[in-house]
Amino acid sequence: MKFGKRIKEQIQESLPEWRDKFLRYKELKNLISSPAPVESIFVGLLNAEIDKFNAFFVEQEEDFIIHHKELQYRIQRLVEKCGHNDEMFRENISEIRKDIVNFHGEMVLLVNYSNINYTGLAKILKKYDKRTRGGLRSPFIQKVLHQPFFKTDLVSRLVREWETTMDAVFPVKVAEAEGYERCASVTSAAAGEGIFRNTVAALLTMKEMRRGSSTYSAFSLPPLNISDSDNVLRSLHLSSPIPIP
Repeated sequence: MKFGKRIKEQIQESLPEWRDKFLRYKELKNLISSPAPVESIFVGLLNAEIDKFNAFFVEQEEDFIIHHKELQYRIQRLVEKCGHNDEMFRENISEIRKDIVNFHGEMVLLVNYSNINYTGLAKILKKYDKRTRGGLRSPFIQKVLHQPFFKTDLVSRLVREWETTMDAVFPVKVAEAEGYERCASVTSAAAGEGIFRNTVAALLTMKEMRRGSSTYSAFSLPPLNISDSDNVLRSLHLSSPIPIP
């Protein structure tokens, strides 16, 4: 799939309030085609895009840290309330299950946001260099590697922590026993479906973009660990409040 189509699909699959935060790939591509702007103007446009990425990413990351602590507190309070009463715990954890799944999903979407915007920058710079016969991509990408939006270590760590939490809170035997009864109502199912579908779409995109291929280069993101992403899908399957196709 061509990248222009991929990023368009990702924008459509993203949360509505995120859609104007992505790289303006089509506009930049059209600008290069007719005719390519001078380097200083083009770099200025890219820097404006990076400022947009950084502001959005840092804001989301800060919100995630706060939400992470709030969810941990809610679970701890529930553990203290239920003690060793597993049945009581299972009955009450359903109240925050959707919040946990949505939180995990939004963090996966943010990692994908970083991946797809970085990839878009690398590709648009390649097009610019080809059009101008210049060498802008390599030094510019070196700067990008130090930008806040590219540094996903913290969010990725939180994703792994909540995968572990979901495995502990929603164990396989409980999930299988409950089956589709976890869908409390049509309304709650519809509410959870959007974030679930967005998260799965993001995971599949990251797998595709980060797999090894003949086009892999020094500017490509490292391959995604397939077993890790499959574990995420498994965790989502077990904890999702809706039937998974």
